[in-house]
Amino acid sequence: MDDVVVERVLRAVEQVPRGRVVSYGDLAALVGIGPRQVGSIMKAYGGNVTWWRVTNSYGDLPVNLLEEARQTWADEGILLKRNGRGCSIAEHRADLRALAAAYERSVRDLPS
Repeated sequence: MDDVVVERVLRAVEQVPRGRVVSYGDLAALVGIGPRQVGSIMKAYGGNVTWWRVTNSYGDLPVNLLEEARQTWADEGILLKRNGRGCSIAEHRADLRALAAAYERSVRDLPS
């Protein structure tokens, strides 16, 4: 995996504000890769970033990660959906325009 792409994904995740989430697809569009690539990068390298702010397109996390994220979500004001599988992405999605601007500033030092 390209180290620069990995770094771009991790920096994008770090720009997601507290109390907000984005989908793998949102990050993929931002970085210019596919959602599955984002998922693979997060699985391999995402442990040291705010991984609990990255969900699938429905606002859900895998069961094992949801259990880990539950208290952090509560602390950040991210509410669980009734089905308990994740959050309402419509209610908790980050402002994607603001995220794009923050992301661009965060990766200025990286090669294109």
